[in-house]
Amino acid sequence: MSVPELEAALTVQRDSTTRMGTDRLRLLEAIRDHGSIAAAARSVGLSYKAAWEAVNAMNNLFSQPLVLASPGGRHGGGTSLTPAGERVLSAFGDVQAELDKFLGQLARRLEDPLLPSSSPFLWSLMMKTSARNVFRCTVSHVIEGPVNAEVVLDLTRGQSLTAVVTEYSVRDLDLAPGREAYALIKSTFVIIAREEGLGRTSVRNRLHGVVLSRIDGSISSDIVLDLGDGKTVAAVITRESAEALDLQPGTRACALIKASHIILAVD
Repeated sequence: MSVPELEAALTVQRDSTTRMGTDRLRLLEAIRDHGSIAAAARSVGLSYKAAWEAVNAMNNLFSQPLVLASPGGRHGGGTSLTPAGERVLSAFGDVQAELDKFLGQLARRLEDPLLPSSSPFLWSLMMKTSARNVFRCTVSHVIEGPVNAEVVLDLTRGQSLTAVVTEYSVRDLDLAPGREAYALIKSTFVIIAREEGLGRTSVRNRLHGVVLSRIDGSISSDIVLDLGDGKTVAAVITRESAEALDLQPGTRACALIKASHIILAVD
């Protein structure tokens, strides 16, 4: 008896924090075809919010943004792929074609009655992180100490992140200037303040941007800041704080992140 037809589901990962799978590829294709994030979300069965979260994650994880949006809100504006986004779609298409060829060969082998039914399969295992914010950065410099070290990372033009990690982590991750690394930050670790009137604070990292979106719940509010260069940072704060700060789309704001709240990962 022949085995059922096999279908390849392509997922590529650089490490446990970086995922690019067929679901996000379909969203990119839909954005290219529809020119609207709302229409693209409907065509792939995502909510408007989930589609934007996927777009922001992809833009943060690649060195150049894949999607460019113009103002207009849920029912207006335009959304298009950047040249980098077009290249990503093309590259994944080539990989998918080669994977389909391999899968066809595998299916023919599985129909061989001499093969034991318990033949091993190769599965692409995917780990996900609960950290909402994952940034692909480049190590600028490392200030080493007897126990801990400060690792400074270039994030966007004019903005950087500083993480405090152990000396063991610096050696184990081989962190040095020029090394690519991923900064993981939970959205609940991000403090939001308005730019005007922001005084001195012990928080090491200040990421300046503009409120891109605000979604209110009964207790908390989800705030996304546009940092420029296609990068965004998400924060979950109390709704009372969001209302007290009057955080609305277009408001200049600052994301405050303690250096000890940043986790680093490498390929």
